[in-house]
Amino acid sequence: MQGCGNDFVLIDNRELGVPVEVMAEWACAISPRAFRVGADGVIFLENPPEGSEVDYIWHFYNADGSRAEMCGNASRCAARLAARIGLAPARHVLGTDAGPVQAEVDELSGRAKVQLTPPKNLQLGMKITVAGTEFEVHHVDTGVPHTVLFYEDASSVDVAGLGRAIRFHEAFAPAGTNVNFVQVVSPERMELRTYERGVEAETLACGTGAAASVVVANALGRSSARVELRTTGKELLTISLEDGDVFLEGSASFVYHGEFEPVDLGLTL
Repeated sequence: MQGCGNDFVLIDNRELGVPVEVMAEWACAISPRAFRVGADGVIFLENPPEGSEVDYIWHFYNADGSRAEMCGNASRCAARLAARIGLAPARHVLGTDAGPVQAEVDELSGRAKVQLTPPKNLQLGMKITVAGTEFEVHHVDTGVPHTVLFYEDASSVDVAGLGRAIRFHEAFAPAGTNVNFVQVVSPERMELRTYERGVEAETLACGTGAAASVVVANALGRSSARVELRTTGKELLTISLEDGDVFLEGSASFVYHGEFEPVDLGLTL
């Protein structure tokens, strides 16, 4: 599946039963492009523990095998798949490492809306130095840590180079950070490019990065509470801030359904 160009392999793990102990290995084996299936991350969907208030849970791994607390675009894809395979109704709650996520799927439009976990640890106007140059950055956790920088022209930024340098900057150690380069077109419209931790590259979209960018821009008085962001993949994500809650809405598309032999990838159960 893909959500605005952020693509994922999703596995119904209810009967397959891949144990958590080997999920990172599976993600590393499945995710390489050209050589394997190819994806930004791998998601295992399962029934929730008995007595849980969520409809189902996921185990989400980045392409490098690192486990992620949350991913906005992945949660929209997971929500749509869960509704399609009968794991949950159209309106449901997904259990993530960052906490429960409210989701609503519109099957007719192919869009999904999720209520992200409340933003925390907002830090505005931080100063960091990269290769002798000082940058003003802003930081917030929207399920995963994000750093936001504003530019007049986001298309001119060296996302790979500068993004990687900030991602591993000592100011954000040891967990590191995702890095968002934002161009404010108007209070209701932004351009967004994101370097994603775990993928270790610029991705075509990042839902939690879009949320972080709007949370920061709104706190600085640079945006309204509802913003459309055009991603690197030229898709539109909508972020709404409502009474302290953050909602992410956008397309979540099925690309294909298939089978693979784990043994061919060097994997076993």
